[in-house]
Amino acid sequence: MTTLFPNATTRTSAPYRFDIVGSFLRSDAIKSARSACSCGDISCADLTRVEDEEIAKLVARQKAVGLHAVTDGEFRRTFWHLDFLAGLDGVEEVDAEKFSVQFKHHNVRPKTLKIVDKIDFSENHPFVEHFRSVQKIADGTEVKFTVPSPSMLHLITNVRATDYQPIPRYENNNRLLLDDIADAYIKAMNIFYKLGCRNLQLDDTSWGEFCAEDKRKAYQERGFDLDQIAKDYVYMLNKIVDAKPADDIAVTMHICRGNFRSTWFSAGGYEPVAETLFGTCRVDGFFLEYDSDRAGDFKPLRFIKDQQVVLGLVTSKDGTLEKREDIINRIKEAAQYVDINQLCLSPQCGFASTEEGNILTEEQQWAKLNFIREIAEEVWGK
Repeated sequence: MTTLFPNATTRTSAPYRFDIVGSFLRSDAIKSARSACSCGDISCADLTRVEDEEIAKLVARQKAVGLHAVTDGEFRRTFWHLDFLAGLDGVEEVDAEKFSVQFKHHNVRPKTLKIVDKIDFSENHPFVEHFRSVQKIADGTEVKFTVPSPSMLHLITNVRATDYQPIPRYENNNRLLLDDIADAYIKAMNIFYKLGCRNLQLDDTSWGEFCAEDKRKAYQERGFDLDQIAKDYVYMLNKIVDAKPADDIAVTMHICRGNFRSTWFSAGGYEPVAETLFGTCRVDGFFLEYDSDRAGDFKPLRFIKDQQVVLGLVTSKDGTLEKREDIINRIKEAAQYVDINQLCLSPQCGFASTEEGNILTEEQQWAKLNFIREIAEEVWGK
């Protein structure tokens, strides 16, 4: 097959030329079952049976659209991040007066996190069973498993929070906190690996905040050294990547500026964090939001080393299909800074970072993925 780039090649390992971020719109059956369970009308076991059935349908649909790795759509979660983080040892989900960030035009249910003991990961964490289940449902197809980045726990409890009081273990010892968080993730990675995980994605909105001038100013006025925090977060990420149990597991990171009900909370190009993040973070690939002017231009990609860069050029925030020529032209722009064979294509984010989901239909969601696959095949081949 002739491609638009003479030297462009396909990929046989994650991230793929045609890829996804991970979450999908919840089906009506999932929504109804979760509501009934919360009201006590059905049991948790009944809810799990519905989730299994709907995830099986979702996996079949992902295979049919041509994805090389499938997810459970995050169908068992309420939030993309809080469910996992609250399941860590030493962390509690607590009610709050308001959500830790303010989205444009929408309010999120007011929940946050609190560190109450040593951070750790145990085999009874619910996501262990979540992975085991989707691995069985996938029936031999590679599973992509998504969890929030370790940066998110520190960001929510230590940076966004204005009332953080460290427990004695972490008082005047931020490095120990960073190490405990990273070690918890290493345990999780090893457990997932033993169960068959070879494609692990860390989802992160901290970098989106550190790209935003208004948020940088607000944090700096509170006394935070954002350059040091960026280095601290890369330290955690590299500690995890360097502890990979084998070379056959890909650890990638998705960077987002917010994705609740098709809206956002941060805006600004990658330049403020690019040298530290792209130049020193050793993840295998970056899934980067690039669907609007909020993400800036491609110039910050000049700091990319040997990581894959998955361009999130197709928005998941609405159902209107972009113009094919526009997407191809933007790939060509990005290829001025990163070799075409270090580039891939995906939606800018998931379709449902929370159970409410973005404002588009399921058919529009699948049309977006068909559109991305067709362009990826045109650029890199089948």
